[in-house]
Amino acid sequence: MSTIGILGAGTWGTALARMLSNSGHEVIVWSISNDEVDTLSSTRRHVNLPNSEIPEKIVFTTDINVACENKDILLCAVPSVFVRSTMMKAKPYIPEDQIIVDVAKGIEAETLFTMSDVIRDVLNDGKHDDVKLVVLSGPTHAEEVAQDLPTTIVSACEDIHIAEFVQNVFSNTCMRVYTNTDVLGVEICGALKNIIALAAGISTGLGYGDNAKAALITRGIAEIERLGLAMGCQEQTFSGLAGMGDLIVTATSKHSRNNRCGYLIGQGYKPADAIKQVGMVVEGVNALPAAMRLADKYSVDMPITKTVNAIINGDATASDAVMMLMGRKKKTELLNPFIDTGYEIAVVKNARMRGDQGMKRVITYGTFDLLHYGHINLLRRAKALGDYLIVVISSDEFNWNEKHKKCYFTYEQRKALVEAIRYVDLVIPEESWSQKRTDMHEYHVDTFVMGDDWKGKFDFLKEEGVEVVYLPRTPEISSSQIKRDLYDANAVDGESQIKHDDINTDPGK
Repeated sequence: MSTIGILGAGTWGTALARMLSNSGHEVIVWSISNDEVDTLSSTRRHVNLPNSEIPEKIVFTTDINVACENKDILLCAVPSVFVRSTMMKAKPYIPEDQIIVDVAKGIEAETLFTMSDVIRDVLNDGKHDDVKLVVLSGPTHAEEVAQDLPTTIVSACEDIHIAEFVQNVFSNTCMRVYTNTDVLGVEICGALKNIIALAAGISTGLGYGDNAKAALITRGIAEIERLGLAMGCQEQTFSGLAGMGDLIVTATSKHSRNNRCGYLIGQGYKPADAIKQVGMVVEGVNALPAAMRLADKYSVDMPITKTVNAIINGDATASDAVMMLMGRKKKTELLNPFIDTGYEIAVVKNARMRGDQGMKRVITYGTFDLLHYGHINLLRRAKALGDYLIVVISSDEFNWNEKHKKCYFTYEQRKALVEAIRYVDLVIPEESWSQKRTDMHEYHVDTFVMGDDWKGKFDFLKEEGVEVVYLPRTPEISSSQIKRDLYDANAVDGESQIKHDDINTDPGK
């Protein structure tokens, strides 16, 4: 049996409290409202869960100290807009090694922090460095969990052992829990699926059918995935429970407040009136400002999100917005069409001769020695920024003469390995630093991509009319470390340990 403190006595917090108590755990629930605590304690019913009785064993309190101290798990179940303020109240009473499980879904508009980022930011005081953060998310309407109907959910934590501990605590005959280490991906899905659910509701409210809803769900997860991949998330997360699973239930269920709000807007309600009619927090509306900023920051096309934002802000009517979506430029559904690389090269050359800018071209540079997951993940995220990915691999001479680095594999070997990756459309050699300027024009490049360990070093390419993007490196994966495991790099004759900051990447300046 575990002792669990729950911050938030809303629908989801109460449903989880009931489930955990029925599983034999000791549960105490905190609310900021005296009236709410009194009502729940006396009636043993939540207003939004009228058919589910709350076990007598569950204690309700307005004393946040009582809810936080001496708990195996502290569960944050308040709406996303209240996560920061709630954690500030709880902070003095949270032990330094506390396991905190967050079930709030959203992105803070001002900081672009996910909810776990917000919690981590609040607790960034040196005292709470050992706090373990877990995100619990998935297709889980409180109304069904409170009736003991079969449900699945994802326990996400970078420490798989902590994710498994939470998995064990929350698992029972009605709740099946899976684990995931892609915390950011799970949170991006949880926040942005609410926006797509708004779109699905608007579609239904306008009188459109299942075809339109299926299209919105499918293309909705595609644009969420595009953003997630650009941010460094894992592809599988978006096709899993936290991604497609949560989106399906939120975009189709009668219990979904986002779907309901969208339906009312489609019926003609003004967004503010629709939110009042729903009577609960509509997280999709709260997530829109951050979603728009993230799409802009990572240069990701998110047409459904953009359309919903226009409707909510009064810049477009629901019916006009549908026509805008349907009238967009024709595109392929495939990231890498089933045509051979030679044909794709011909397409690029032909497009360049015509001056056609319809195909968005992305280029990245690197050594790509000892090809590993970090490289592949970077290439996948680079490809997500456009339609055609060009990879420029440092030649053996350039590596030694300019970078002063020894490669484990030859250029031809590295080229063959990179060409085998499905995200890559064309591989060419890098012979000099100055080559980058000419490459931008030779290959009609739209976006230049590098890992963020080079941040700022290639901003000069903006002068060539291209967008410059620095993507986060995959944590804890390093070619240098792999090489150190293979041989002592310092013992290689002539090899230096030059840092990126010491390299002149723009010899023309």
